[in-house]
Amino acid sequence: MTGATGLVGSHVAEHARQLGIRTRALVRAGSRSELLEQWGVERTEGELTEPASLATAVEGATLVVHCAAKVGDWGTVEDYRPVNVRGLEHLLNAVEAAGTVRHLVHVSSLGVYEGRDHRGTDETVEPSKTGLDPYTFTKIEAEKLVLRHIEQHRLPATIVRPGFIYGPRDRAILPRLLVRLKAGHVLYFGSGEQLMNNTFVGNLVDAIFAVLERPQTVGEIFNVTDGRLVSKREFISTVASLAGYPAPRGAIPLWLARFLTSASEKVYGALGAKKAPLLNKARFKFLGLHLEYSIDKARRMLDYEPRVEFPEAIRQTIDWFRGEGRL
Repeated sequence: MTGATGLVGSHVAEHARQLGIRTRALVRAGSRSELLEQWGVERTEGELTEPASLATAVEGATLVVHCAAKVGDWGTVEDYRPVNVRGLEHLLNAVEAAGTVRHLVHVSSLGVYEGRDHRGTDETVEPSKTGLDPYTFTKIEAEKLVLRHIEQHRLPATIVRPGFIYGPRDRAILPRLLVRLKAGHVLYFGSGEQLMNNTFVGNLVDAIFAVLERPQTVGEIFNVTDGRLVSKREFISTVASLAGYPAPRGAIPLWLARFLTSASEKVYGALGAKKAPLLNKARFKFLGLHLEYSIDKARRMLDYEPRVEFPEAIRQTIDWFRGEGRL
């Protein structure tokens, strides 16, 4: 598997070992992998950008879960392509050369859909490259690459599209949200009642293993969320309450947030800024858009039913942050 030191990958690796499945992880040199060692996960040092290192990683493998990706909310498409697209192609080539893999799961994102309000959008809707951030743009390219290998090389692969992933061991979005909540710097965009596409990492792992157990899902794409979605206001205020921070009170009109996002990105882009502006497409999507996607296909074909509901999922998440001394 790839990405085993990250949020999703670490939970996939942990669950695999709990099931008694021999597990091997591709890890970058210098990565912290103490938990993998604790769980008895084999580690192979390498990089997606180094094709020669991948043959050992996939040797004899029958199942592959690809969780690794370069993530971020700023930069150019070429900042993300080496890992998210070309690195993926190296992995697929290595898997096909090994000839032992029965099923590969590629973890993508609901962000591949058009950057607009969504109400019940399902997998029949095609991804759109219009108005997306560079990270998401390369996730679309990655999906197309997987589908091409399925069609042309008979790669036994399935694509899973989670929404906003949260849970214990998150070191990306929630840490930043907690810092801003503590400082009182969070504002809602509009009413704050727009739904999130919240996806608890434990529920996502259940969906991934449901796919691996079903060879008939090869070639399919599945949206995955918590099922019972929450509004931006409910999510953020609950995080604040559990962390012991004041909940946001102010809001920016949605039209103004959209305008400032567009203007900020144009200015920062023209200046060649290395850091993202405070208002950018990724943040506007997180706070401003209504993101409701259908998971009926996953329910029908995977018997997927989100096991952990939001109140318990977010409690587990904040408890982990507290246990790590990060509140």
